[in-house]
Amino acid sequence: MNDSGQNGTLRGLRVLVVEDEAPIALQLEDMLVDSDCEVVGPASRVAQALKLIDDETVDAAVLDLNIAGDLVYPVADALEKRGLPYIFVTGYGASGLTEPYRSRRVLQKPFSRRELLQAMQEAVEAAQ
Repeated sequence: MNDSGQNGTLRGLRVLVVEDEAPIALQLEDMLVDSDCEVVGPASRVAQALKLIDDETVDAAVLDLNIAGDLVYPVADALEKRGLPYIFVTGYGASGLTEPYRSRRVLQKPFSRRELLQAMQEAVEAAQ
């Protein structure tokens, strides 16, 4: 069974991955590619992520909260400005987010492929 969503919501999406830990970035990339998404990045710095948003086609994003000591909020703001869905992945859980980001979907590390895909699907459907 393909986990790309009951109606293929995620199939073909270009998903920006912002994660500074290489093993986790690779795991996210594998999970998304296995679900028929294309990965943009991964970006390991906030400035790199912002450049990718400007230079590449991005449909959605997975954002680690803390990127090499910087909070990822400028990336979330850039995505928000473009009306693009995103989710946070963090070891801190939802309590690590500040307002106005607490209403966003948060996956606490570690998470399963199914949890990632469900969160992505919910974010994409909510943005439509």
